[in-house]
Amino acid sequence: MNQVKNTIASQPYDKLQVQKLVKSDGFEILSISLEKDAIFPEHTSPTDAQLVVLEGNIVFHINGESYQLKTQQHFSFPKKTKHWVKANENSNFLIIR
Repeated sequence: MNQVKNTIASQPYDKLQVQKLVKSDGFEILSISLEKDAIFPEHTSPTDAQLVVLEGNIVFHINGESYQLKTQQHFSFPKKTKHWVKANENSNFLIIR
């Protein structure tokens, strides 16, 4: 059944918020919101992943390097590699893995 959902639009900017939008045998999509100056602590992804910034400005830290990502930018990263994220402003992004 087709259904329109407002999960991303209604996700609050309250520190770190993670919502699983889709989970299938092939992939999952997570919606993540970070309040300004909030941190998504160091972790790894079980699969290769794609990050798509929907709104805001974040710094993605991986392998000793930092990447500033803004609205409508995309970033790919490998599985099992430690990384963490800091929000420079209220931000929302998707993780597709």
